[in-house]
Order: sequence, then structure tokens, then C-alpha cells
Amino acid sequence: MTSTGTAWVAPANEDQLRAWDTAEGVFWADQADLFEHSLQRYDDWLLRAAGIRDGDHVLDVGCGTGSTTRAAAWLAGSGTALGVDLSSPMLMAAARRARDTGVGNATYLQADAQVHSFEPTAYDVLLSRTGCTFFADPLAAFTNLARAVRPGGQVALLVWQAPSQNPWFTELTTALAAGRFAPTPPSGAPSPFAFADPARVADILIAAGFADPECEPVKESMYWGPDVRTAEAFVLGVLGWMLADADADTRTRAITNLRRTLVKHFTPGGVSFPSAAWLVTSRKPA
Repeated sequence: MTSTGTAWVAPANEDQLRAWDTAEGVFWADQADLFEHSLQRYDDWLLRAAGIRDGDHVLDVGCGTGSTTRAAAWLAGSGTALGVDLSSPMLMAAARRARDTGVGNATYLQADAQVHSFEPTAYDVLLSRTGCTFFADPLAAFTNLARAVRPGGQVALLVWQAPSQNPWFTELTTALAAGRFAPTPPSGAPSPFAFADPARVADILIAAGFADPECEPVKESMYWGPDVRTAEAFVLGVLGWMLADADADTRTRAITNLRRTLVKHFTPGGVSFPSAAWLVTSRKPA
């Protein structure tokens, strides 16, 4: 079951809603198989840290097309898993994939987790695989989420380390920059790397009402496709905004650079890049 529509969001998150609920969200929904495969190696880390048990009620924030929600629902058995996201195209894909795989205890909701009125203390586990890094006000978001977690409830987050530790970002953006300035998201701004500083993560979670978290470094390869052509299309769907204002010559150089970079990372198992994340675990004090 999926509840979608025009989600009420915090004003500061309206840009995120416009992005994820329109063309960007459609792209990710259309590429659900590849998207879910790209981060699959991290799922075991996250789910082990979540410690989900039979009968648990799980809240999955920024669930995307729902692979982590489905896995959480399976582990919860007689319990439930709720996946929350801003993107209605991705949520519709998530619901379809849950239905097609027979996962009947996973549901999905289009909502801004920063402001949504979750049922108080309804969830035993809060988890997120990279989806919690786009809040305009992460302290407000995690304060709101803390109200939804029962005393003693578990928190497990998978967030990216700094861009310098993630060649999938630095090499791909350098290739597409084609000699121009390659932008790096400002520190702490809503982006994939907003939680790259463990000290900042700890400050946010503690102030929101959670226990002092542990941040464990984990490294896995990130998958971009079975061949260079597929990977190229996927990269351009994710980072094509870098070429929006490029002239024809710059675009040609960028695509050539991208193909060379992807060829360099082609293996018998497909195109993959090294990546590095933090596995963040905490609890809501009993």
C-alpha cells in the first residue's frame, strides 16, 4: 500500500520535493534495478546494525524504491516496515516491487520526515540508507523522528564519508567537468555528503534526543552497471546537471572523459568504483 499525493513539506525542503517528485524521481524509479544494485553491498552492514527482530515496527527514511524497506519487512516478520520518501514516482515503484515479491507488511508514505506527524513511540527501529542527508534542517528532522521511536529503540544510518574518500564522486565529476571547476557540495548543506563529519552527526543526534552514536567506517564497491554503455547512461542521469550549460565542444570532451573513466573501472563483474561510508548506530534512551 502506498499513500502519495502532494506532500506537505517544510518550506526549506520544497526544492527537494520539486526535484524528487518530478523528472529526477522518475529517472530513479525507471532505473530501480540498477539503483538498488548500486548500493547493495552496503545493505548487510545496515541491516545487521539495525538488529531488526520478529514483531518489530521499522521506519525507513528516504526509502527510495524500497529495497531496504522490503528487507526490513522480511526481517520484522510479524511486524511492519514503513518507507517514507518525498518522491511519488519512487514510492510507486517501491510499492510495485513489494507487491511483486510478496512483501505484504511493507507500506510506503510520501511525506517530509522533518515535519510529518508520525505516531509517537510507534517504531522499534529507525533506519536510513543515505536518505537522511538531504534535510534542510537535520536537527529538526531527527528531533521529529526521535518522537516516533520508542524508548530503547535502535537507530542505524548509512551515510557517505567525505567526497575525497569516494572516487565514484570525485572521478566522475572531474571527468564531466572537462577542465572546468568541479563543484563540491558545501559542508553540511543538504547533499549526499551532509553527514560526512562524524562529529556533526553526533551533535545532531544527541541534540535530537538520541544516545551518543558510534560511527564505524565501512568500504564497499559501488556498482554502476554491467557494461560501459549502461554505466554511462546511469551516470548522466545522476550527474548530467553538470552539462546543462556546457557548449557542444565541452560536452564532447566531457563524454569522452567519462567513457575513459568508466573503461578504467570496468571489471568482469561490471563497472564499479571504490566508495566509503559511515555506519552510524545509536539508540533512543530508555
